[in-house]
Amino acid sequence: MAMAAQSGNDRGSPGAQLNELLHAVWGGIKQSKPEGGRKGPLVLLVLVILGLAGWSAYYTVPSDSVAVVQRFGRYIGEVPPGLHFKFPFGIDNVTIVPVKRQLKQEFGFTTPGATDRYQSPRPQDQKRETQMVTGDLNAALVEWVVQYRISDPFNFLFEVREPGATLRAVSESVMREVVGDRTVDEVITIGRQEIETESLAKMQRLASKYAMGISIDQVQLKNINPPEPVQDSFNEVNQAQQEKERLINEARREYNRVIPLAQGEKDQRIREADGYRLKRINEAEGDVARFNALLTEYSKAPEVTLRRIYIETLQEVMPGIRTKIIVDEQVGGILPLLNLDNQAGERP
Repeated sequence: MAMAAQSGNDRGSPGAQLNELLHAVWGGIKQSKPEGGRKGPLVLLVLVILGLAGWSAYYTVPSDSVAVVQRFGRYIGEVPPGLHFKFPFGIDNVTIVPVKRQLKQEFGFTTPGATDRYQSPRPQDQKRETQMVTGDLNAALVEWVVQYRISDPFNFLFEVREPGATLRAVSESVMREVVGDRTVDEVITIGRQEIETESLAKMQRLASKYAMGISIDQVQLKNINPPEPVQDSFNEVNQAQQEKERLINEARREYNRVIPLAQGEKDQRIREADGYRLKRINEAEGDVARFNALLTEYSKAPEVTLRRIYIETLQEVMPGIRTKIIVDEQVGGILPLLNLDNQAGERP
């Protein structure tokens, strides 16, 4: 029973049906007996028909593609890469769809040798599709590339009549919308990455909404220039802008060189002042403590303390005096003196 079921399944496949058809035709040729000289041309005609049938009955699907099979125009299914068979003479129609290949569409320029007719713009549209108006009412010539893949072969072939042309229209519409929300300076200089990201998200959203069977991989901006009549003026503005940025960078470099040095000197002065303040406070507190201790001792023995202070003061003062003359106050004249000069022979 299992073998019978398997034979029934094999008999239902296109290859098995073709094999049965060939066997039936060959059996009919053997059973037929034409008269006279008609046998040779008939056999030749049958062989030609069989050769055409065999030649159109097989096809090969590349490794980066799948095949969508239609029988009398009706969708049958998708076939993976490899060698396959089909009904000949247009009964089965096979369309190869490159689902693993990254495709692209170019706007504003053309790559020589492109095989996809929707990859490059038509000559009459090449300049028109790049002319855009920015948010500050300036004109700009924008060139960009859209890279995509076919994610759903059924939707790509049957849901949209011209998916390539539709994608070009969607891309141009989205790019005009995104560029129209920004100034010309943002479009040309700092806003390129943001424009690419926003355009990619909007294109993918529209592709999913229209069931195009397309997955947008990347949107990349190429050359962005002002129109030719204002090209010279725009270049002058760019040069002035660059000169401005250069001067600002030089000022920032000088600022970064001078300000940290001044900041360091300021911190050093502040630390020195704090150290001097602490030193003076500690010295004053020490003097106060010493004076209080001396006052306490003086209150206990005033005469002894006074004499000790007098002697200590002389010990501090006398070493700094080069000429020392001691006079006895009880002597009326000035001759009786004691010469205590350190240098011999030096006179007062």
